[in-house]
Amino acid sequence: MTGRLIYLIGPSGSGKDSLLDAARDDLAANGCRIVRRVITRSAEAVGEAAQAVTVEQFSAMQARGEFAMSWQANGLHYGIPKEIDDWLAQGLDVLVNGSRGYLPQALQRYPHLLAVLLKVDDAVLRQRLLARGRETQDEIEARLARNGRFTVELLAEHPGLLVLDNSGDLQQTVARLLHHVTHARLCA
Repeated sequence: MTGRLIYLIGPSGSGKDSLLDAARDDLAANGCRIVRRVITRSAEAVGEAAQAVTVEQFSAMQARGEFAMSWQANGLHYGIPKEIDDWLAQGLDVLVNGSRGYLPQALQRYPHLLAVLLKVDDAVLRQRLLARGRETQDEIEARLARNGRFTVELLAEHPGLLVLDNSGDLQQTVARLLHHVTHARLCA
């Protein structure tokens, strides 16, 4: 039996890392592996517990075929280690923090993946982005406008997308994710 890829996507600031951290133990108890991404972001950068590499290191890893999936977004390179293919072949379910823009390619490679969109009310997202302090107000407003257009397009192109709203209490979002994982038997 082949495992299932769960492909979590959402805008920067939607709380993907917080959701994964909060749900990690319960997902593991259900046999679901959460993948650690490789990112060309400084190891000192605040955010997910990713493997930080230089662009040169990333390029070398990519040339050696170390990634099952890789993409560029927001000036960074992201890679999903190819070990996920071994886990899936062993019947384990695997959850990855993916990219909305890479979803079509991910679906080509893993046609049975479950795409989960983590969305957040614009006012909440604006506050989270401001609190991070990585972007100017104008950059945040431009990001919010892009996010709105991208979400509408995603929902139109992928009607099977599971949408989780993370505008409120994180524990409620965790509970909804776990409900889908356990009741849909995604991570059995």
